[in-house]
Amino acid sequence: MTRSRDLEIDSEASGYPRYRFVIGGLILFAHFSVGINFFVVAPLLQLIIDDFGVNRATASLLIALALLVHSFFGLPGGILATRFGLKRMYFLSWLMVGVPVLSAVAPNFGTLLALRLVYGVGFGAIFPATGPLLMQWFRPREITIMNGLDIAALSLGVGISVSVAAPLANAVGWQNTLSVFGGIALLGAVAWGIFGRVESGTAARGAGIQLNEVWGILRNRTILLLVAADALVFMQYTALTTWLPTFYHEVRGMSFIQSGFVTGLLPLVGVFAVLAGGFLPLRFASKKPFFIVPGILLGLGGLGSFLIDGSFGIYVSIVLLGIGSWSYAPTLLSLPMELPDMTPEKVAVVWGTFVTVSGFGMFVSPIVVGAMRDASGGFMPGFLIFAVGAWFLVIAGVLMPETRAKSHV
Repeated sequence: MTRSRDLEIDSEASGYPRYRFVIGGLILFAHFSVGINFFVVAPLLQLIIDDFGVNRATASLLIALALLVHSFFGLPGGILATRFGLKRMYFLSWLMVGVPVLSAVAPNFGTLLALRLVYGVGFGAIFPATGPLLMQWFRPREITIMNGLDIAALSLGVGISVSVAAPLANAVGWQNTLSVFGGIALLGAVAWGIFGRVESGTAARGAGIQLNEVWGILRNRTILLLVAADALVFMQYTALTTWLPTFYHEVRGMSFIQSGFVTGLLPLVGVFAVLAGGFLPLRFASKKPFFIVPGILLGLGGLGSFLIDGSFGIYVSIVLLGIGSWSYAPTLLSLPMELPDMTPEKVAVVWGTFVTVSGFGMFVSPIVVGAMRDASGGFMPGFLIFAVGAWFLVIAGVLMPETRAKSHV
């Protein structure tokens, strides 16, 4: 008993108390909550179109506008988190992520869209707040692992919702299905309100970050490459995740359940890919391969997912796309922390910039694909635009300067 108490005291004296494991578990569940509500409407779009009588471009706003709102609150959310308190920001953001619990009583498309917009605000604010929270509670080496676990939790949530949404909708209706996933997020917000803490001993500066510091961060070459590459990758990912279920149903002759299952493999494969992406960089000095190799995989997989007709080729392409789209993310999030003169406030701004730029791109891509489908009668032109752009991750990896990691405690 005494030895256990001594270990706890030693852990707290080192600045990394054991309660960080509780915080880590809550952060993981927060990302899972975001994930299960992210693309859950994608397999249900045709049902929503039929019930509310909207066209495909309008229906895609349920994903696209939520992402646009999410992008608007990314950078401001990163700044506000350090000024007004991480715990309050995290609770309020998580609460908004759970607002789709009200989908069961949404009487029309406008109300459903409003609920998705509130979700987008919560998503946009909670993600940049995670960076400084991790820096407060975890050792540098643990942060890299946590980044992988966080994204794996988000990816797992996306995979479960995309795979389960259609069968569950057949059983309880699509509106009740959306409410179930929103309710899970709401329970998580309550848990954070009870158990969430901010480590005061390592809190961010009370004054927050100044505007001139923000502009200095955004002019950094490495940050610019990371932001552009991430945005282009997720423009492809969002376009394909949103419309591949419909494409496979209309063009490849799959059922809605089968097309949802195939598309759901993307984030499920991503769970394992992102875990590998969280651990492997710890064994290599150079970060470049963790952008170049995933870029090649997602480039080939993205093109194959809609150009290849056979089932085997589609499955292989989906696996490659899932590995490439998720495995680089832990390095993407951890690399800014290794740059000179980085602080929790600056990391929040960088993560917020990821959210803002990528979110805007993710807003545009499904609308473009949906509109081009309505205008031309085919998905191929829209898919090709974003599949080509995603190859920029390879270019960014080649151009990226090497960084020297900060020493791990």
